[in-house]
Amino acid sequence: MDMTRLDPQTGAAFLLRTGQRLTVVDPTGGQVSDFYCVLADDHDEWLSSGRTIDYANSTAVTTGTVLYSNRSTEMAVVVEDTCGRHDFLLTPCSQQTFDLLYPEFEGAYHPSCFENLATSMGPHGVDPDRIATTLNIFMNVWAEREGELHIDPPTSVAGDRFVLEARADLVVGLTACSAEKSNNGVCKPIDYRIDG
Repeated sequence: MDMTRLDPQTGAAFLLRTGQRLTVVDPTGGQVSDFYCVLADDHDEWLSSGRTIDYANSTAVTTGTVLYSNRSTEMAVVVEDTCGRHDFLLTPCSQQTFDLLYPEFEGAYHPSCFENLATSMGPHGVDPDRIATTLNIFMNVWAEREGELHIDPPTSVAGDRFVLEARADLVVGLTACSAEKSNNGVCKPIDYRIDG
């Protein structure tokens, strides 16, 4: 399998046509990848965690889950998932994330998924303000009964894959997540491939 590698704390953007499949692989284990998309011909229609969760009546995203837009268009469907644990609640990490949640960095610059998505998707005409909640592939988030969220190390192991099939022409942004706490303390690469 010829894969494209995203180095740690980087991102990429590309066009994914209707019927094409995107395979995202965790090559070393324990690494999150942020996925985001907008319609290729209308960037005001974007991936909606709220509508996806609402229509599935579940926060779990796995094989068979349809990803919906803010206008209820089917954007993609999950066709294979060897990990089974992903997050669709949290926004991509940003400089503000590190400023607020990582006080040990004392406000210093830090690479972020939001920056990587904005930089990668910008040349495709996607404005940063259109980047909303991402599907955080391989991220291990769970909630206590009272609602408090926990971010535990990903359960993905080396070679785990997550495969989406596009149901519309999409501009896709993909990252190798930059937040150490989301990746068991060490940021690692992500591999991907487009087929079809």
